Amino acid sequence: MAASFAAAGFFPKTNTPIKPAKNSFLDKPDVISLNSVPKPNKSDTKSSMKAQAQTLPKINGTNPGVKLPFENVLLEEPPEKMSSPFQTTSSKTFYNALPDWSVLLAAMMSYVFLAAEKQFTLSDWKPKRPEMLADAFGFGRMIQDGSVFRQTFPIRSYEIGADRTASIETLMNHLQETALNHVKIAGLLGDGFGATPEMSKRNLIWVVSRIQLLVEHYPSWGDVVEVDTWVGASGKNGMRRDWHVRDYKSGQTILRATSVWVMMNKETRRLAKMPEEVRAEIGPYFIERLAIRAEDAKKLPKAEKKDSSERFVREGLTPKWGDLDVNQHVNNVKYIGWILESAPISILEKHELASMTLEYRKECGRDSVLQSLTSVSSSADCTGEDGVRCEHLLKLESGSEIVKGYTEWRPKRIEEGNAGAFSGQSA
Repeated sequence: MAASFAAAGFFPKTNTPIKPAKNSFLDKPDVISLNSVPKPNKSDTKSSMKAQAQTLPKINGTNPGVKLPFENVLLEEPPEKMSSPFQTTSSKTFYNALPDWSVLLAAMMSYVFLAAEKQFTLSDWKPKRPEMLADAFGFGRMIQDGSVFRQTFPIRSYEIGADRTASIETLMNHLQETALNHVKIAGLLGDGFGATPEMSKRNLIWVVSRIQLLVEHYPSWGDVVEVDTWVGASGKNGMRRDWHVRDYKSGQTILRATSVWVMMNKETRRLAKMPEEVRAEIGPYFIERLAIRAEDAKKLPKAEKKDSSERFVREGLTPKWGDLDVNQHVNNVKYIGWILESAPISILEKHELASMTLEYRKECGRDSVLQSLTSVSSSADCTGEDGVRCEHLLKLESGSEIVKGYTEWRPKRIEEGNAGAFSGQSA
């Protein structure tokens, strides 16, 4: 009670009732008279429109100029301080706080156009040397209606010899690689090393029985060679495979080769006849085309009895684990290296191999010990200007012949700029 009296002393009680303001927009009159609405002054209207036109609307946090039904109400407080449920300003939201989407879209379109321009520039790029794009991935392709397989190879630094040209083993490896890739691209590769599916079912593999090659010139480091290979029939149970190697840039012939292949049982290691199922697989790829003409094909001369002093012998040759292929016998290219092991060094220094004919008599295993014998038909020192002919024999220490060969050598063509290097090394 005391508190009530004290409060009454500070806040005297009045009997006058509180009425709402007439200007409040919440006050609803009982009768609305059109005559009671004051007419706007023309001068005030013009100044108000001019002020609104000069005022720049804001996007976030302010009234963007939307006409509200109560716009004639005079606002004494700034919009930021209004607390009415009919507040004219909208609060900042996550969407309003995001950056302008037009800027992001322009950045994305710029990135797309730059990427497209870069891709067009790369596709229009052309190398200075056309051979740089010659089968860059080394897959090879079929040409001439699928009858010939073509593949290119660059000559690498570790594939050249002392005379700065590719070795004969390098070229032979190219021949073997194209033969296997030909079978693979044609869809005839089975489980074996170049064997077709029907051959794999019967445990049959290919073995070379004879090969002949003619070398016109040797490529150098950095050159690109183009190898064409194709197959044909050779008798009833054999297959002939030919190669033609050219310089990719000039088209000059580098090497021509032909070979005969027969089938051998992988388990019994004996020669076998060609089954009809295998013939049906490879027969559609046979063509009548020879890399070496019949008049150029040379048979091995009959061995002549000569004094042992005229022969060059290299003994104790043994296969290494790396010399075996997946068929568990020595790779046929390795035999060429063993044959040349017994060739006189005077021939290797001053001559280059022009032709070679090899006949494979028997396969060689990893436990074999071999001898390489070379007989020179001309003078032993090989200093003459004419070519040199040699006979070769690779045999087991027990006496069984493995490979018999015949080679022809011509004087090396010393190029300008290389003569000094060779003479300096031999000095």
